[in-house]
This record gives sequence, C-alpha cells and structure tokens, in this order.
Amino acid sequence: MKTVEQREQIRRAYHIDHKSIRQIARELHVSRRTVDKALDAAERPPYTLTQPRPAPVLGPYKDRIVAMLAENAQLRPKQRYTSHKIYEQIWAAGYRGSEANVRTFVARIRRDQHRPKLFLPLAFDPGIDAQVDWGEAEVILTDVRQTVQVFVLRLGYSRKIFIRAYPTQKQESFFDAHVHAFHHLEGVPHRLSYDNLTTAVKKVLTGHNREEQVAFTVFRSHYLFDSFFCTVGEGHEKGGVEHGVGFARRNFMVPLITATSFDDLNAQLLQRCRDDDQRTVDRQPTTIGAAWRHEQPFLRPLPARDLPCCVERIVTLTPYSQVVYETNRYSVPVDQAARQLTLRAYPFRIEVLHQERVIAAHPRCYRREQDLFDPLHYLPLLEQRPAAFEHAIPVRRWRADWPAAYHQLLARLRERWPDGAGVRMFVRVLRLLNDYPAALLEAAITQALSFGCLDVDGVQLCLHRLQHPDSPPTSLDLGAHPQLNTIGTQPIDLSPYQRLLTGGA
Repeated sequence: MKTVEQREQIRRAYHIDHKSIRQIARELHVSRRTVDKALDAAERPPYTLTQPRPAPVLGPYKDRIVAMLAENAQLRPKQRYTSHKIYEQIWAAGYRGSEANVRTFVARIRRDQHRPKLFLPLAFDPGIDAQVDWGEAEVILTDVRQTVQVFVLRLGYSRKIFIRAYPTQKQESFFDAHVHAFHHLEGVPHRLSYDNLTTAVKKVLTGHNREEQVAFTVFRSHYLFDSFFCTVGEGHEKGGVEHGVGFARRNFMVPLITATSFDDLNAQLLQRCRDDDQRTVDRQPTTIGAAWRHEQPFLRPLPARDLPCCVERIVTLTPYSQVVYETNRYSVPVDQAARQLTLRAYPFRIEVLHQERVIAAHPRCYRREQDLFDPLHYLPLLEQRPAAFEHAIPVRRWRADWPAAYHQLLARLRERWPDGAGVRMFVRVLRLLNDYPAALLEAAITQALSFGCLDVDGVQLCLHRLQHPDSPPTSLDLGAHPQLNTIGTQPIDLSPYQRLLTGGA
C-alpha cells in the first residue's frame, strides 16, 4: 500500500460495506495480502529492509571502519578518527567510492552505538547549594563591539541568578564576582559547585578530590563555604548554571547591550537580574523572588569585612618613576617614590603602595606594552626642570585635553617671565590639582586672569573667594548702647595729617 487513504478505503469496504477480501482485491486491483495487511492495522507499518542493501564498493571496508570507530573509545577526544580521516585510510587501502557514502555509513554506526544520556531530577534545600560558571558574550562597550567574560552564579533552590561581566577570567575577577554575588544574595551559600577551572584548582586528583589553589583556599576559608568540583567532562553535574549561562546570554544580553564602561554594563546586568525575580520557573509554585525571600535566611551570613580581591606583587621602580605589571607601566609620584613598592591588581584598577599606604592608583589596562601616566605625578620634577616641560610625555598627552584657561595662563606667564620662571610658576599652579577639583581650579584661573593675578598666590586667593564667597555684613543692634550710635558717622579731623605733611610738630 502506498497511502493511508487506500488502507482506509479497504477497511471501509470490508467492515462497513461487508465486501469479501476477494471482491475488495479485485475492485481495487490489489493483492489479497495487501488487503489482509490493511485489515490488521489502520496505520501504515514502518518500512524495513528484509536484507541489507548491497554495497559492492564500500562493503569490503565496513569491518575496518567499524574497527576504527571502536578504537576511538581509547583515544583522546581531539585525536579520534573523523569521517574524513576514515575515508583517507580506506582510500589508501584501495577504496574508490565517494566520501559521502563513508560519511553516511559512519553516521549510521554512531547512531546505532549511541545511547542517550539520562539524568535524575534533583531538588535542593534552601540556602545549601549554588552553581558557578563562566561564559562569553558580545556587548557594545564604548562604541566598540567586543567579547566580555560573564560570571554566572545560580542558587539551586530559588533559581535566583547573578551575572557580572569582566575583561578576563583571571583569579582577581573570579573572587571579585563572588563578593558581588554574595552581597546581591545577602548571604553565602553553604556549597558552591564548579568546573575544574585553574583559578581554583591546581591539580585534579582521583574522583572529586582536588588540590586547590592556595588563594582559593584562603578565599573559601574567609567566606566559609564548601566547594564541589565536577567530574572532568561531566558538565551536567552543574547543569542548572550551564543552562543559566545560556539563559542569561539569550534573555539578558539580546539585543546587544550598549554601555559606556564596565561599571555601566554591570549596573545594567544587575538590574536585569532583579527584574528576573518576577519570573516563575516552569512547574514552580512561586516566583524566583518569592522563593529567594524564603531561602535567604538559610544562607550563611556575610563576614564583617570583605577579603580584598586582588593579586599582590612586589615591584621595582624604574628610572622614569614607573612600575611594571603584565608588560604595562604605571606612573608613581616622584616625590613619594621608593625603590621597592607593592602593587595590587584589582579587576578594574591598579594600586601602588609604599609601607601599606596607597601612593598611586590607575585604571587597569588589559592591553600590552602601554604607558599609563598621571601627569600630576611628575609636576615636582618639572618644577625643578622647567626646560623639559615641552618634551615631557605625560604633559604632552595631558595638554590635548587642557581647558582654554590653562593655555591662556601659560602664555601670559611665559610672556612675563620668559626665562623659565613662567613655566615654573605655571607648574606650581597645576600642583594645586592635588588639593582642589579640576573644575574649581579652572574657574579660579579664569578669575585670576581677569584680575591680572598671574601667580600661584593670586590663583589661591581666587580659589578661596570661590569656596568662601563674601557675604554682606550683618547690622548690629546698638539699642542697649546709645553712646556707640555715632561711631563711624562723626566728621573726620584731618588737621594732624596736614601738620605732619608740612613738618609741624
């Protein structure tokens, strides 16, 4: 039979019209065997081969193909036989058929050998378990489309999710993301499940045993959670967050998020995590937010202080008052420099310390071989060497962003003191930026130019006037002291001054 309609026609003729099998076969021009099959079942049975199709070209090589596929079980995943490699092997042995036939045969063998993986549905008690993973996503950051690393933490009971973006998956980013997640959840889960990521695991041992990184052990000890590491290659052991990474990418980051900085990007992601609290997970009785409010009291309390999420290094000062970290050079104030300093690398900033005191801070740069200058760091040296002012790289970069008042003041000072003293005076004015906001100093310089106060004292006076504007004097009530009412209104006697001018006694 070719169609189910013909089967229906046969069944109706036999059961409703009460025709015989012979009559039905004669009228419909089919065999009696076909009529018997239609009467046995209304649906058409699947087509099955009674004998394998002949394969005169590929047939002699099928056993060898099966053997190579069996050998794959003992090979590393990235060094196993592919369909193309199998084709090359049997071609060298004399096969002259098409590669498509080889691929079809390999696909059928793999399909027959493949057994679907089955998993147990799991349930978690409140506050006990959370899962952590990293993923990648694209965003538009400062008008540039780029790939960022996305940290995802998902609570097992309530399914509350936290995501945060970083330039890299370095250990300081890994720890920093945990701290922000704990504050978002208002507590610490009792156990966190991970892949075998190198920021936490130093060496994979047998079973679920791991030799952990010392820094990760310190971090875990500070927040007092237990860690669980999945079996290598068994990502389903933390399938909740594996799904969560894809869910967050599809639902929180499509269309592409446009942000001005990582702070802006993470603020948008945090708001989307909060909005997700209104969602109800399939087959759950309440929203994610309601389940989390029930779960939150079961989380471990946050410690009194957070652990600094940074990498600490001892660094040596270069002759140009810089320290080097990951091929990049960061400036240090020349009047506070020491030969040995401490550098702390946070995910988004660099701090340089001398004897536990922060003497310099810079935005962290993830490019390579860059010089990051703070021009204020070099002003004391420029005051001593004004002749280097035009050629100093930190100042040359800085001048491109100067307000017009700076250029006007420098020109006026050079006109008054052309021998270098004018530049030295200008540098002294710039050093006021260590104590005053840039906008206030610009306003003070503009005012000083209008008054003709072309020195650091005049600018400081204008700063004081802007910070403490003159207020009109209050009038005094002298009602209780009438004898003082005439003070300040009496006529002035200038005769003593006249006698003094004429030389009189």
